[in-house]
Amino acid sequence: MQLSQYRQVRIEKLEKLKALGLDVWPRKAERTHGIGELLEAHDREGAKTSGEDLEALGQVVSVMGRVIAIREMGKSVFATVTEMGLKLQVYFRMNDLAEPGWEVVKLLDLGDFISVTGPVMRTRMGELSVRAQRIQFLTKAHKPLPEKWHGLQDKEVRYRRRYLDLVANPDVLLTFQTRSRILAKVRAYMEGQRFLEVETPMMQPIPGGATARPFVTHHNALDIPLYLRIAPELYLKRLIVGGFERVFEINRSFRNEGVSMRHNPEFTMMESYAAGEDLRDVMVLTENLFETVAQHLGAVERPFGVDAEGNPRLISYQTPFRRMTLKDATAHFGGFDRALLEDPAQILRLAREAHVEDAEKQTSGALLGALFEHHAEKELIQPTFITEYPVELSPLTKNLPGDAQFVDRFELFIGGMELANAYSELNDPVVQLERFQAQLAEREAGNDEAMLLDEDFIEALEHGFPPCGGLGVGMDRLVMLMTDSSSIRDVLLFPLMRPGTKGAGDEDEA
Repeated sequence: MQLSQYRQVRIEKLEKLKALGLDVWPRKAERTHGIGELLEAHDREGAKTSGEDLEALGQVVSVMGRVIAIREMGKSVFATVTEMGLKLQVYFRMNDLAEPGWEVVKLLDLGDFISVTGPVMRTRMGELSVRAQRIQFLTKAHKPLPEKWHGLQDKEVRYRRRYLDLVANPDVLLTFQTRSRILAKVRAYMEGQRFLEVETPMMQPIPGGATARPFVTHHNALDIPLYLRIAPELYLKRLIVGGFERVFEINRSFRNEGVSMRHNPEFTMMESYAAGEDLRDVMVLTENLFETVAQHLGAVERPFGVDAEGNPRLISYQTPFRRMTLKDATAHFGGFDRALLEDPAQILRLAREAHVEDAEKQTSGALLGALFEHHAEKELIQPTFITEYPVELSPLTKNLPGDAQFVDRFELFIGGMELANAYSELNDPVVQLERFQAQLAEREAGNDEAMLLDEDFIEALEHGFPPCGGLGVGMDRLVMLMTDSSSIRDVLLFPLMRPGTKGAGDEDEA
Protein backbone atom coordinates (compact mmCIF):
# COMPACT_ATOMS: atom_id res chain seq x y z
CA MET A 1 0.00 0.00 0.00
CA GLN A 2 1.27 3.50 -0.85
CA LEU A 3 1.95 5.91 1.99
CA SER A 4 -0.78 8.21 0.72
CA GLN A 5 -3.28 5.36 1.06
CA TYR A 6 -2.18 4.64 4.63
CA ARG A 7 -2.53 8.32 5.43
CA GLN A 8 -6.03 8.42 3.94
CA VAL A 9 -7.15 5.40 5.99
CA ARG A 10 -5.87 7.06 9.17
CA ILE A 11 -7.63 10.33 8.37
CA GLU A 12 -10.88 8.40 7.82
CA LYS A 13 -10.44 6.83 11.26
CA LEU A 14 -9.91 10.29 12.71
CA GLU A 15 -13.23 11.39 11.22
CA LYS A 16 -14.94 8.36 12.79
CA LEU A 17 -13.45 9.33 16.18
CA LYS A 18 -14.89 12.80 15.75
CA ALA A 19 -18.26 11.24 14.91
CA LEU A 20 -18.17 9.51 18.32
CA GLY A 21 -18.27 12.96 19.87
CA LEU A 22 -14.65 12.97 21.01
CA ASP A 23 -12.32 15.92 21.28
CA VAL A 24 -9.61 14.34 19.11
CA TRP A 25 -7.09 17.12 19.80
CA PRO A 26 -7.53 17.68 23.58
CA ARG A 27 -5.51 20.37 25.31
CA LYS A 28 -4.44 18.18 28.22
CA ALA A 29 -3.92 14.50 28.89
CA GLU A 30 -5.34 12.69 31.88
CA ARG A 31 -2.23 11.49 33.71
CA THR A 32 -1.43 10.67 37.33
CA HIS A 33 1.78 8.69 36.76
CA GLY A 34 4.54 8.40 34.23
CA ILE A 35 5.37 4.97 32.87
CA GLY A 36 8.76 5.20 34.50
CA GLU A 37 7.17 5.79 37.90
CA LEU A 38 5.05 2.64 37.62
CA LEU A 39 7.97 0.53 36.47
CA GLU A 40 10.14 1.85 39.29
CA ALA A 41 7.41 1.19 41.87
CA HIS A 42 6.30 -2.25 40.73
CA ASP A 43 8.65 -3.78 38.16
CA ARG A 44 12.20 -3.34 39.41
CA GLU A 45 14.46 -6.36 39.04
CA GLY A 46 14.36 -8.31 42.28
CA ALA A 47 11.53 -6.18 43.70
CA LYS A 48 8.51 -6.86 41.51
CA THR A 49 5.08 -6.43 43.04
CA SER A 50 3.13 -9.65 42.63
CA GLY A 51 -0.22 -9.84 40.90
CA GLU A 52 -1.93 -10.65 44.20
CA ASP A 53 -0.37 -7.65 45.93
CA LEU A 54 -1.32 -5.37 43.03
CA GLU A 55 -4.91 -6.60 43.22
CA ALA A 56 -4.99 -6.00 46.95
CA LEU A 57 -3.46 -2.55 46.47
CA GLY A 58 -6.15 -1.57 43.98
CA GLN A 59 -4.10 1.31 42.62
CA VAL A 60 -5.92 3.17 39.85
CA VAL A 61 -3.68 5.25 37.60
CA SER A 62 -3.85 7.33 34.45
CA VAL A 63 -0.89 7.05 32.08
CA MET A 64 -0.23 8.37 28.60
CA GLY A 65 1.98 7.14 25.80
CA ARG A 66 2.44 6.42 22.12
CA VAL A 67 0.93 3.16 20.88
CA ILE A 68 3.69 0.98 19.42
CA ALA A 69 1.99 -2.44 19.37
CA ILE A 70 -1.56 -3.74 19.15
CA ARG A 71 -2.60 -7.40 19.54
CA GLU A 72 -6.27 -8.35 19.17
CA MET A 73 -7.62 -11.42 20.93
CA GLY A 74 -11.39 -11.59 20.37
CA LYS A 75 -13.08 -9.25 22.81
CA SER A 76 -9.74 -8.26 24.31
CA VAL A 77 -6.91 -6.11 22.96
CA PHE A 78 -3.40 -5.85 24.33
CA ALA A 79 -1.51 -2.68 23.41
CA THR A 80 1.96 -1.45 24.27
CA VAL A 81 2.50 2.23 24.93
CA THR A 82 5.84 3.97 25.32
CA GLU A 83 7.05 7.09 27.08
CA MET A 84 10.71 8.22 27.32
CA GLY A 85 11.78 4.90 25.81
CA LEU A 86 9.99 2.85 28.48
CA LYS A 87 7.15 0.49 27.66
CA LEU A 88 3.97 -0.50 29.47
CA GLN A 89 1.23 -2.91 28.46
CA VAL A 90 -2.41 -1.86 28.42
CA TYR A 91 -5.18 -4.47 28.63
CA PHE A 92 -8.44 -3.48 26.95
CA ARG A 93 -11.57 -5.60 27.45
CA MET A 94 -14.82 -4.60 25.81
CA ASN A 95 -16.96 -5.00 28.93
CA ASP A 96 -14.51 -3.02 31.12
CA LEU A 97 -14.47 0.15 29.04
CA ALA A 98 -16.78 3.11 29.49
CA GLU A 99 -18.52 4.14 26.27
CA PRO A 100 -17.36 4.78 23.61
CA GLY A 101 -14.07 3.21 24.72
CA TRP A 102 -14.23 0.00 22.71
CA GLU A 103 -15.00 1.87 19.49
CA VAL A 104 -11.99 4.10 20.17
CA VAL A 105 -9.73 1.07 20.66
CA LYS A 106 -10.84 -0.38 17.33
CA LEU A 107 -9.83 2.90 15.61
CA LEU A 108 -6.30 3.05 17.02
CA ASP A 109 -3.20 2.95 14.82
CA LEU A 110 0.45 2.51 15.66
CA GLY A 111 1.89 5.90 16.47
CA ASP A 112 -1.28 7.31 18.06
CA PHE A 113 -1.10 8.88 21.50
CA ILE A 114 -3.61 7.85 24.16
CA SER A 115 -4.20 8.09 27.87
CA VAL A 116 -5.71 5.19 29.78
CA THR A 117 -7.15 4.99 33.27
CA GLY A 118 -7.52 1.83 35.31
CA PRO A 119 -6.02 -0.43 38.00
CA VAL A 120 -2.47 -1.68 37.83
CA MET A 121 -2.34 -5.44 37.39
CA ARG A 122 -0.08 -8.26 36.32
CA THR A 123 -1.15 -10.64 33.53
CA ARG A 124 -0.93 -14.43 33.67
CA MET A 125 2.31 -14.08 31.73
CA GLY A 126 3.62 -11.86 34.52
CA GLU A 127 3.66 -8.59 32.58
CA LEU A 128 2.88 -5.36 34.43
CA SER A 129 -0.18 -3.79 32.83
CA VAL A 130 -2.98 -1.28 33.24
CA ARG A 131 -6.45 -2.76 32.88
CA ALA A 132 -8.15 0.08 31.04
CA GLN A 133 -11.51 1.32 32.30
CA ARG A 134 -11.38 4.55 30.37
CA ILE A 135 -9.44 5.68 27.29
CA GLN A 136 -8.74 9.26 26.26
CA PHE A 137 -7.72 9.75 22.66
CA LEU A 138 -4.93 12.33 22.38
CA THR A 139 -3.40 12.39 18.89
CA LYS A 140 -3.84 10.56 15.59
CA ALA A 141 -0.58 9.84 13.75
CA HIS A 142 -1.33 10.58 10.10
CA LYS A 143 1.74 8.65 9.00
CA PRO A 144 2.85 5.18 10.08
CA LEU A 145 5.89 4.53 12.22
CA PRO A 146 9.03 3.71 10.19
CA GLU A 147 9.23 0.20 8.79
CA LYS A 148 6.29 -0.97 10.86
CA TRP A 149 8.33 -0.57 14.07
CA HIS A 150 11.19 -2.85 12.99
CA GLY A 151 13.50 0.06 13.63
CA LEU A 152 15.09 2.77 11.57
CA GLN A 153 18.40 1.53 10.17
CA ASP A 154 19.45 4.05 7.51
CA LYS A 155 21.76 6.43 9.37
CA GLU A 156 21.27 9.34 7.00
CA VAL A 157 17.52 9.10 7.51
CA ARG A 158 17.97 8.72 11.27
CA TYR A 159 20.00 11.92 11.51
CA ARG A 160 17.67 13.91 9.26
CA ARG A 161 14.52 12.71 11.01
CA ARG A 162 15.76 12.39 14.57
CA TYR A 163 12.21 12.39 15.90
CA LEU A 164 11.60 9.07 14.13
CA ASP A 165 14.97 7.74 15.26
CA LEU A 166 14.02 8.42 18.87
CA VAL A 167 10.68 6.65 18.44
CA ALA A 168 12.08 3.63 16.61
CA ASN A 169 15.33 3.11 18.53
CA PRO A 170 15.07 3.26 22.34
CA ASP A 171 18.87 3.03 22.66
CA VAL A 172 19.15 6.36 20.86
CA LEU A 173 16.76 7.96 23.32
CA LEU A 174 18.87 6.52 26.15
CA THR A 175 22.02 8.06 24.66
CA PHE A 176 20.47 11.52 24.78
CA GLN A 177 19.13 11.00 28.27
CA THR A 178 22.69 10.09 29.25
CA ARG A 179 23.98 13.21 27.50
CA SER A 180 21.69 15.32 29.65
CA ARG A 181 22.94 13.57 32.79
CA ILE A 182 26.57 14.14 31.75
CA LEU A 183 26.10 17.86 31.19
CA ALA A 184 24.23 18.18 34.49
CA LYS A 185 27.08 16.39 36.29
CA VAL A 186 29.72 18.58 34.66
CA ARG A 187 27.79 21.65 35.79
CA ALA A 188 27.44 20.28 39.33
CA TYR A 189 31.13 19.36 39.48
CA MET A 190 32.26 22.82 38.41
CA GLU A 191 29.93 24.49 40.87
CA GLY A 192 31.30 22.17 43.55
CA GLN A 193 34.77 23.49 42.71
CA ARG A 194 33.54 27.05 43.39
CA PHE A 195 33.21 28.04 39.74
CA LEU A 196 30.44 30.48 38.86
CA GLU A 197 28.47 29.80 35.68
CA VAL A 198 28.24 32.81 33.35
CA GLU A 199 27.08 33.61 29.82
CA THR A 200 29.03 35.39 27.08
CA PRO A 201 27.99 36.68 23.64
CA MET A 202 27.35 34.23 20.83
CA MET A 203 27.54 37.05 18.26
CA GLN A 204 30.85 38.87 18.40
CA PRO A 205 32.36 41.80 16.49
CA ILE A 206 35.72 40.00 16.40
CA PRO A 207 35.94 36.18 16.57
CA GLY A 208 38.62 35.08 19.00
CA GLY A 209 39.82 32.45 21.43
CA ALA A 210 40.76 29.84 18.84
CA THR A 211 42.27 29.42 15.40
CA ALA A 212 39.28 28.64 13.23
CA ARG A 213 37.26 30.04 10.32
CA PRO A 214 34.12 31.77 11.66
CA PHE A 215 30.58 32.03 10.37
CA VAL A 216 29.81 35.60 9.28
CA THR A 217 26.49 37.39 9.62
CA HIS A 218 25.27 41.00 9.52
CA HIS A 219 23.36 43.17 11.98
CA ASN A 220 20.97 45.28 9.93
CA ALA A 221 20.13 47.98 12.48
CA LEU A 222 23.76 48.69 13.36
CA ASP A 223 24.96 47.92 9.83
CA ILE A 224 27.97 45.96 11.08
CA PRO A 225 29.36 42.49 10.38
CA LEU A 226 29.16 40.01 13.25
CA TYR A 227 30.61 36.56 13.77
CA LEU A 228 29.23 33.50 15.53
CA ARG A 229 31.64 32.76 18.31
CA ILE A 230 34.36 30.19 17.77
CA ALA A 231 35.11 30.17 21.52
CA PRO A 232 34.05 32.17 24.60
CA GLU A 233 37.64 32.52 25.81
CA LEU A 234 38.35 36.23 25.40
CA TYR A 235 35.08 37.25 27.06
CA LEU A 236 35.57 34.88 29.98
CA LYS A 237 39.06 36.34 30.49
CA ARG A 238 37.56 39.83 30.54
CA LEU A 239 35.49 38.66 33.51
CA ILE A 240 38.65 37.60 35.34
CA VAL A 241 40.04 41.10 34.70
CA GLY A 242 36.78 42.47 36.12
CA GLY A 243 37.19 40.62 39.41
CA PHE A 244 35.57 37.20 38.99
CA GLU A 245 37.80 34.52 40.49
CA ARG A 246 36.52 31.28 38.94
CA VAL A 247 34.10 31.23 35.99
CA PHE A 248 32.82 28.62 33.55
CA GLU A 249 30.39 28.42 30.67
CA ILE A 250 28.78 25.45 28.96
CA ASN A 251 28.51 27.07 25.59
CA ARG A 252 27.51 26.54 21.99
CA SER A 253 30.28 27.52 19.60
CA PHE A 254 30.48 27.55 15.80
CA ARG A 255 33.34 26.90 13.40
CA ASN A 256 33.00 27.09 9.64
CA GLU A 257 34.77 23.82 8.99
CA GLY A 258 34.11 20.41 7.51
CA VAL A 259 31.88 17.70 8.92
CA SER A 260 33.40 14.41 10.07
CA MET A 261 32.98 11.61 12.57
CA ARG A 262 34.40 13.95 15.23
CA HIS A 263 33.52 17.42 13.94
CA ASN A 264 30.27 19.33 13.63
CA PRO A 265 30.25 23.04 12.80
CA GLU A 266 27.97 23.69 15.80
CA PHE A 267 29.20 22.10 19.00
CA THR A 268 29.16 22.31 22.80
CA MET A 269 32.13 23.12 25.02
CA MET A 270 32.69 23.69 28.68
CA GLU A 271 35.27 26.42 29.18
CA SER A 272 36.60 27.62 32.55
CA TYR A 273 39.12 30.07 34.03
CA ALA A 274 40.54 30.14 37.54
CA ALA A 275 42.53 33.14 38.76
CA GLY A 276 45.81 32.38 40.51
CA GLU A 277 46.16 28.87 39.07
CA ASP A 278 48.34 27.30 36.38
CA LEU A 279 48.39 24.26 34.13
CA ARG A 280 49.14 21.78 36.91
CA ASP A 281 46.04 22.88 38.83
CA VAL A 282 43.96 22.57 35.67
CA MET A 283 45.27 19.03 35.10
CA VAL A 284 43.96 17.94 38.49
CA LEU A 285 40.63 19.68 37.87
CA THR A 286 40.30 17.97 34.48
CA GLU A 287 41.17 14.42 35.41
CA ASN A 288 38.93 14.58 38.47
CA LEU A 289 36.10 15.88 36.27
CA PHE A 290 36.39 12.92 33.89
CA GLU A 291 36.64 10.41 36.74
CA THR A 292 33.62 11.98 38.45
CA VAL A 293 31.48 11.76 35.29
CA ALA A 294 32.48 8.11 34.70
CA GLN A 295 31.63 7.16 38.28
CA HIS A 296 28.33 9.01 38.02
CA LEU A 297 27.44 6.78 35.07
CA GLY A 298 28.27 3.65 37.02
CA ALA A 299 31.95 2.70 36.65
CA VAL A 300 35.41 4.25 36.43
CA GLU A 301 36.09 1.90 33.48
CA ARG A 302 33.84 2.36 30.46
CA PRO A 303 33.72 0.70 27.02
CA PHE A 304 34.65 2.67 23.91
CA GLY A 305 35.11 1.06 20.53
CA VAL A 306 37.15 -2.06 19.83
CA ASP A 307 40.85 -2.89 19.78
CA ALA A 308 42.91 -4.07 16.78
CA GLU A 309 41.56 -7.62 17.24
CA GLY A 310 37.95 -6.43 17.29
CA ASN A 311 37.48 -6.97 21.03
CA PRO A 312 35.58 -4.42 23.15
CA ARG A 313 37.98 -1.86 24.58
CA LEU A 314 37.77 -0.50 28.12
CA ILE A 315 39.02 2.97 29.01
CA SER A 316 39.93 3.65 32.62
CA TYR A 317 39.28 7.09 34.05
CA GLN A 318 41.09 6.28 37.28
CA THR A 319 43.29 9.23 38.22
CA PRO A 320 46.03 10.27 37.76
CA PHE A 321 46.18 10.25 33.95
CA ARG A 322 49.38 9.60 31.97
CA ARG A 323 51.50 12.61 31.01
CA MET A 324 53.79 12.91 27.95
CA THR A 325 55.39 15.84 26.15
CA LEU A 326 54.45 16.41 22.52
CA LYS A 327 57.97 15.57 21.34
CA ASP A 328 58.17 12.43 23.49
CA ALA A 329 54.82 11.14 22.21
CA THR A 330 55.69 11.90 18.58
CA ALA A 331 59.04 10.13 18.75
CA HIS A 332 57.68 7.19 20.75
CA PHE A 333 54.77 6.42 18.44
CA GLY A 334 56.67 7.46 15.32
CA GLY A 335 59.45 5.00 16.15
CA PHE A 336 62.38 7.39 15.79
CA ASP A 337 64.96 9.09 18.02
CA ARG A 338 63.58 12.08 19.92
CA ALA A 339 66.80 13.97 19.21
CA LEU A 340 65.66 14.30 15.58
CA LEU A 341 62.94 16.66 16.76
CA GLU A 342 65.54 19.15 17.97
CA ASP A 343 66.83 19.72 14.42
CA PRO A 344 64.67 21.82 12.03
CA ALA A 345 66.12 20.06 8.99
CA GLN A 346 65.21 16.64 10.42
CA ILE A 347 61.74 17.87 11.36
CA LEU A 348 61.19 18.96 7.76
CA ARG A 349 62.46 15.62 6.47
CA LEU A 350 60.13 13.70 8.79
CA ALA A 351 57.23 15.93 7.72
CA ARG A 352 57.89 15.21 4.07
CA GLU A 353 57.99 11.48 4.79
CA ALA A 354 54.63 11.85 6.58
CA HIS A 355 53.26 13.68 3.51
CA VAL A 356 52.49 16.87 5.45
CA GLU A 357 50.95 19.30 2.97
CA ASP A 358 53.04 22.38 2.14
CA ALA A 359 55.71 21.29 4.61
CA GLU A 360 58.29 23.70 3.18
CA LYS A 361 56.05 26.69 3.90
CA GLN A 362 55.50 25.85 7.58
CA THR A 363 57.54 26.64 10.68
CA SER A 364 59.24 23.89 12.65
CA GLY A 365 56.67 24.32 15.43
CA ALA A 366 53.76 23.88 13.06
CA LEU A 367 55.43 20.81 11.57
CA LEU A 368 55.89 19.32 15.04
CA GLY A 369 52.16 19.65 15.55
CA ALA A 370 51.49 17.94 12.22
CA LEU A 371 53.92 15.11 13.04
CA PHE A 372 52.24 14.57 16.39
CA GLU A 373 48.83 14.33 14.72
CA HIS A 374 50.20 11.89 12.14
CA HIS A 375 52.11 9.53 14.43
CA ALA A 376 50.71 9.81 17.96
CA GLU A 377 47.16 11.09 18.20
CA LYS A 378 45.37 7.92 17.09
CA GLU A 379 47.50 5.82 19.49
CA LEU A 380 46.45 7.72 22.62
CA ILE A 381 43.61 5.50 23.77
CA GLN A 382 43.91 5.66 27.55
CA PRO A 383 43.64 9.19 29.01
CA THR A 384 46.90 11.05 28.32
CA PHE A 385 47.91 14.66 28.87
CA ILE A 386 50.19 15.91 26.07
CA THR A 387 52.25 18.93 27.18
CA GLU A 388 54.81 21.46 25.90
CA TYR A 389 53.39 22.72 22.62
CA PRO A 390 55.15 24.94 20.05
CA VAL A 391 54.33 28.62 20.48
CA GLU A 392 53.02 28.84 16.89
CA LEU A 393 50.13 26.56 17.88
CA SER A 394 49.24 28.44 21.06
CA PRO A 395 49.06 32.23 20.69
CA LEU A 396 47.20 32.74 24.00
CA THR A 397 49.54 30.71 26.24
CA LYS A 398 52.45 31.51 28.55
CA ASN A 399 55.89 30.34 27.47
CA LEU A 400 57.63 27.57 29.34
CA PRO A 401 60.18 29.07 31.76
CA GLY A 402 63.30 30.05 29.81
CA ASP A 403 61.94 28.72 26.48
CA ALA A 404 60.64 31.16 23.88
CA GLN A 405 59.63 28.39 21.44
CA PHE A 406 57.31 26.29 23.62
CA VAL A 407 54.34 27.07 25.85
CA ASP A 408 52.71 25.77 29.01
CA ARG A 409 49.77 23.95 27.46
CA PHE A 410 48.19 20.52 27.54
CA GLU A 411 45.71 18.67 25.42
CA LEU A 412 43.94 15.63 26.84
CA PHE A 413 43.59 12.69 24.46
CA ILE A 414 41.29 9.72 25.02
CA GLY A 415 40.16 7.11 22.53
CA GLY A 416 42.48 8.57 19.91
CA MET A 417 40.90 12.04 19.92
CA GLU A 418 41.37 15.36 21.68
CA LEU A 419 38.97 15.91 24.57
CA ALA A 420 40.34 18.97 26.37
CA ASN A 421 42.70 21.87 25.86
CA ALA A 422 44.25 23.96 28.65
CA TYR A 423 46.75 26.76 29.17
CA SER A 424 48.65 28.68 31.72
CA GLU A 425 47.10 31.80 30.29
CA LEU A 426 49.20 34.54 28.79
CA ASN A 427 48.67 37.74 30.81
CA ASP A 428 51.37 40.06 29.46
CA PRO A 429 49.57 42.53 27.15
CA VAL A 430 52.76 43.39 25.26
CA VAL A 431 53.54 39.76 24.42
CA GLN A 432 49.88 39.10 23.64
CA LEU A 433 49.84 41.97 21.15
CA GLU A 434 52.96 40.53 19.50
CA ARG A 435 51.27 37.13 19.23
CA PHE A 436 48.17 38.69 17.64
CA GLN A 437 50.37 40.55 15.17
CA ALA A 438 52.08 37.29 14.25
CA GLN A 439 48.63 35.78 13.67
CA LEU A 440 47.73 38.71 11.40
CA ALA A 441 50.86 38.03 9.38
CA GLU A 442 49.69 34.43 8.96
CA ARG A 443 46.31 35.66 7.73
CA GLU A 444 48.00 37.86 5.18
CA ALA A 445 50.00 34.83 4.06
CA GLY A 446 46.75 32.97 3.36
CA ASN A 447 45.82 31.26 6.67
CA ASP A 448 42.15 32.24 7.06
CA GLU A 449 41.94 30.38 10.39
CA ALA A 450 44.55 32.61 12.07
CA MET A 451 43.30 34.97 14.79
CA LEU A 452 42.25 38.55 14.28
CA LEU A 453 43.57 41.39 16.45
CA ASP A 454 41.17 42.13 19.33
CA GLU A 455 42.29 45.56 20.54
CA ASP A 456 39.63 45.70 23.25
CA PHE A 457 40.95 42.44 24.71
CA ILE A 458 44.48 43.87 24.74
CA GLU A 459 43.15 46.93 26.56
CA ALA A 460 41.47 44.66 29.10
CA LEU A 461 44.80 42.92 29.74
CA GLU A 462 46.44 46.31 30.23
CA HIS A 463 44.17 46.86 33.22
CA GLY A 464 45.66 43.78 34.88
CA PHE A 465 44.99 40.08 34.33
CA PRO A 466 46.23 37.79 37.13
CA PRO A 467 47.91 34.41 36.63
CA CYS A 468 45.15 32.13 35.38
CA GLY A 469 44.52 28.52 34.42
CA GLY A 470 42.12 28.03 31.51
CA LEU A 471 40.38 24.87 30.30
CA GLY A 472 38.15 23.88 27.39
CA VAL A 473 36.42 20.48 27.24
CA GLY A 474 34.51 19.20 24.21
CA MET A 475 31.16 18.10 25.62
CA ASP A 476 30.08 16.27 22.47
CA ARG A 477 33.22 14.15 22.44
CA LEU A 478 32.89 13.53 26.16
CA VAL A 479 29.41 12.15 25.52
CA MET A 480 30.79 10.04 22.65
CA LEU A 481 33.27 8.45 25.05
CA MET A 482 30.83 7.88 27.87
CA THR A 483 28.12 6.38 25.63
CA ASP A 484 30.46 4.35 23.38
CA SER A 485 29.36 6.29 20.29
CA SER A 486 31.68 6.23 17.29
CA SER A 487 30.36 9.37 15.57
CA ILE A 488 29.63 12.85 16.88
CA ARG A 489 26.37 12.72 14.93
CA ASP A 490 25.21 9.96 17.26
CA VAL A 491 25.35 12.34 20.25
CA LEU A 492 23.90 15.46 18.58
CA LEU A 493 20.13 15.54 18.42
CA PHE A 494 20.20 17.54 15.22
CA PRO A 495 23.59 17.35 13.48
CA LEU A 496 24.23 19.53 10.46
CA MET A 497 23.31 17.68 7.28
CA ARG A 498 23.65 18.45 3.61
CA PRO A 499 20.16 19.16 2.18
CA GLY A 500 18.70 15.88 0.99
CA THR A 501 15.60 14.23 -0.36
CA LYS A 502 12.60 13.10 1.58
CA GLY A 503 13.43 10.42 4.09
CA ALA A 504 11.83 8.03 6.52
CA GLY A 505 8.10 7.89 6.57
CA ASP A 506 7.89 8.77 2.89
CA GLU A 507 8.72 5.34 1.53
CA ASP A 508 6.07 2.95 0.25
CA GLU A 509 4.67 0.43 2.68
CA ALA A 510 4.20 -3.17 1.60
